[in-house]
Amino acid sequence: MTGSLTVAIILAFLVIVVLSKTAIVVPQQSAFVVERLGKYSGTLNAGFHILIPFMDVVRYKTSLKEDAIDIPEQICITSDNVQVGVDGVLYLRVLNPERACYGIADYLFAISQLAQTTLRSEIGKIELDRTFEERTNINTSVVSELDKATESWGVKVMRYEIKNITPPKDILAAMEKQMRAEREKRAIILNSEGVRDAAVNTAEGDKQQAIKASEGRKQQQINEAEGQAAAILTVAEATAEGIRKIAQSIQAPGGFEAVQLRVAEQYITQFGNIASQTNTVVLPANLSDVGAMITLAMNVIKSGRAPAPASLV
Repeated sequence: MTGSLTVAIILAFLVIVVLSKTAIVVPQQSAFVVERLGKYSGTLNAGFHILIPFMDVVRYKTSLKEDAIDIPEQICITSDNVQVGVDGVLYLRVLNPERACYGIADYLFAISQLAQTTLRSEIGKIELDRTFEERTNINTSVVSELDKATESWGVKVMRYEIKNITPPKDILAAMEKQMRAEREKRAIILNSEGVRDAAVNTAEGDKQQAIKASEGRKQQQINEAEGQAAAILTVAEATAEGIRKIAQSIQAPGGFEAVQLRVAEQYITQFGNIASQTNTVVLPANLSDVGAMITLAMNVIKSGRAPAPASLV
C-alpha cells in the first residue's frame, strides 16, 4: 500500500514537471525565444503554447515594450576645446527578438556605449556656445547613427534626449559675465534708440510747428493784404464819389459862388496861420490881395472844369 502511494506521488510530480515543460503562457508585449536541442526553434508571441518536453526550452524572454536607458554623464570636448559633461536618456524597442538574442551578447550595454561615443563625436563638431541651441540636431544625429548599427540587432532606437550639459565652473562664470554684458549692451542700445526716437519725434514736431506757424503767418499776411486792398479800394471809391458830388454841386445854381466863398475862407485861414507861426515872413507882393487870389483860384477851377457837365451825372 505504501509502495503504491509512493509511485502515485512520483507519477504526479512527473506530470507536473512535464506540464511545466510543455505548456507555457506568454504575456502581452513579450516574446519567448525557444531552442530545440540547443538550436533556435522559434519565437513565441503572446498567448498559450505547447512545447515538446525535454526537447524545447525557453532560452530568452524578451520584452517588446519601449524601454528607456539612462546614458551616464561623460566628458565631451567641443570644437573650441572646452570640456563639458553631457548625459542623456535613450528610448529603444526590440523589433526582432531572435536578432536581439543571437545578434549580440548584450544589446543594452552595446547601445549605451555606442550612444556615448556617438555623442562625443557630435559634440566635438560644434562650439560651446552652440551646444545648447543645437540639442535637437544632436539628438537627431545620435538616433540616426545608432539606427545604422542596431538594425542588425533587431532593435529600433526611437529617440535620444540630452538631459544636461554641464560646462566647467570657470566657463560658467565666464558665460554668466558674457550674458550680463550682453544684457547691459542691449539695455544701452535700447536706451539710445529711445533717445534717438525721442529726438526724431521732437524734431518732427518742431518742423510741423514751424510749418504750421509759417502757414499761419502767410495766411495772416494774405488776410492783411486783402484787408488793406479792400480799404484802399473803399477809400478810393469814397473819394471818387466825393469828387463826383462836389462836381455836381458846383454845376448846380449858386455852386460857383459857394466855391468862391470857400476859397476865400481857406485863403484867409491859411494866411493867418502863416502870420502866427513866425515873426518874419517873406511873401509875394500880391499875396495880401484877397480878391486877386480868389480870382486866380476861380480861373483855375474854370479851366479845369469838364466841358460837358452832363457827363458827370
